[in-house]
Order: sequence, then structure tokens, then C-alpha cells
Amino acid sequence: MNRTTTFPRRFYTGLHPFLADVAWLFRHRAQLRLARTLLSPTFRERLMLAVTAVNRCRYCSFAHTRMALAAGVSNAEIARILNQTLDDCPPDEVLALAYAHHWAETDAAPEPAARERLICEYGVLRAGAIEAVLRMIRVGNLMGNTFDYLLFRISGGRLGATADDRHERNNPDH
Repeated sequence: MNRTTTFPRRFYTGLHPFLADVAWLFRHRAQLRLARTLLSPTFRERLMLAVTAVNRCRYCSFAHTRMALAAGVSNAEIARILNQTLDDCPPDEVLALAYAHHWAETDAAPEPAARERLICEYGVLRAGAIEAVLRMIRVGNLMGNTFDYLLFRISGGRLGATADDRHERNNPDH
């Protein structure tokens, strides 16, 4: 497949990776529940936006921008997080947000040293809650991107691609 017909965002390539992510969420549902008490709504939304910035799911970007605004995150901060800039984020959240970027960039396989630093900074329980939030938004991102990929394939590239996708395909060095 040549560069002009490829889909540039990460998506589920089969049922097995999707089921593996869903199984992880099921096995770690206590951590997901704990995330609601250990992490503030604004922190959770910042984490979700940080992962979404890497995976570029347009549906999650829209939904979590609205949720972040409702939780009290400013428009300017949301825009910076979606541009993968952590300026003006709360200092006690910056390490987790940088980890969220790294986690998403490595396809949920962060370097052990990065994970260890997260645990040292936030403790085992909070770090587990952070990772549960990251996994949850990953599932949403990849499901949205998989839907777009299917639209892209069915339509011969006319549907499912965003302006950023088209720009990336036309300017592969950027």
C-alpha cells in the first residue's frame, strides 16, 4: 500500500488486541473505581487528553474537551495538552502527563524506568489508577480510530480521514 492510501492513526488491527485491552480493564476494574477517588476529575481529563493527543481520536478529543471544560480545565490548557505541550499544567501532574504521552507513544508499553518513576512519584495505588485511566482512554481512542479506518477503507480514502491525516500523508517528513 503506498503512502497516499495508508491510514496514519493507530487503530485495532484485529479482534485479539481489542479483547486484550478490554480484558485488562475487566481485570483491573478495582483500579478504575479507585481512579475516581484518588484522581480529581480535572487530573483524569488531562490524562485522557494527553493520550488522545498522541492517538488523535477525533471523537475522544471532542468528548474529553467538553468534559475537561465541565471539570474546570481552561480552553487554553486543553489546546496545549492536545498539542502535547504541558506548560501551565499543575506541577504535581506534569510527570503523569508526560508519562501518559510516553505510554501512548509506546503503544501502552512504557519503558520500565518511566513506570518506576511514576510509581516513585505517585505511589503504587495512584500510579495504578493513572495507568487504568490511560488504558481506558486507549480503548476509546483505538475504537474511534478503528471506526474511522473502516470508513477510510470502505470509501477508498474519502471518509474517515481528518485534515491532520491528509496533511500528514501529503507531508510525511513533518
